[in-house]
Parts: sequence; C-alpha cells; structure tokens
Amino acid sequence: MSLFSAILNKIFPHDHPANTTAGSTAPPATPAGSAPAAATVPTGTPSTPSAAAAPASQPSNTPMPTVDVEAVLARMQEGSGERLNWRTSIVDLLKVLGLDSSLDARKQLASELHYTGNTQDSAAMNVWLHREVMLKLAENGGKVPDDLKN
Repeated sequence: MSLFSAILNKIFPHDHPANTTAGSTAPPATPAGSAPAAATVPTGTPSTPSAAAAPASQPSNTPMPTVDVEAVLARMQEGSGERLNWRTSIVDLLKVLGLDSSLDARKQLASELHYTGNTQDSAAMNVWLHREVMLKLAENGGKVPDDLKN
C-alpha cells in the first residue's frame, strides 16, 4: 500500500470512495436493460446513434461525501497526547496519523505525488509535501480549510 493510500485510510471512513478502487475514476456500469431506447428510424433511412443518447453514458454527478479533515486531525492529535504541529509540518501530520515520518518515508511520498524538486532539500520537499497532501485530500472529498492548502 502506498503511503498516500495509508493517509487516506487514516482520515476517511473505510467505505468512502477515496478508499475504494470502485470509487476512483471509472464511470459507473450501466445496469442491464437500462440502455436508452433507440429512436424510431423511418424505413430506408440509415441508422445512426442519437445525439440525445450521449448524456446517458456520462458518469453521474453525485457529489462525493465530504470529510472534515481539520476536525478528524484535531481529534487524532488530542488522542495522541503529543504537541504536534500537523497544520504546517508534514512530519507532525504523519505522526498524528501514526505513520512513518522518516526521511525515507517522506521521499517515498514525494515520489508517489510526483515531486519534481530536489529530495536532498528536505525543507523545500516537506513544505511541498504538506501542501500537496492537503490539496489531494481536498480533491478526494476532504473539507480542508484554505489556509492548509497554501
């Protein structure tokens, strides 16, 4: 399991689409018998798919359930008994989640999230990682305050 997947698993409920492969990017399957009815075509007219049928194959616009990331992390920190600054530190964020916060683990996370900077500059990488994790949490249905995404 990737480190980012572990982060999602710690913050989102297990049945949340961010934690399920079915809820990723694949459009939902069309149930049998639910295909749009074919348009009546007069005899002698070539049969072509109707433009009206196209929207029926679009994925549904059902909103993803929202998880209050700040509240979840605040509760986890209270339970940890440690004074951690997860709001700005990727190391402390990983510690709050009970995950490996070592430099090697952070380099792995940087690779997963496609960091293009120098991983030897751990300060710059850490700042980027924290912002990127918060942005990715928001993309996956997390309610993340704007000050945590900058």
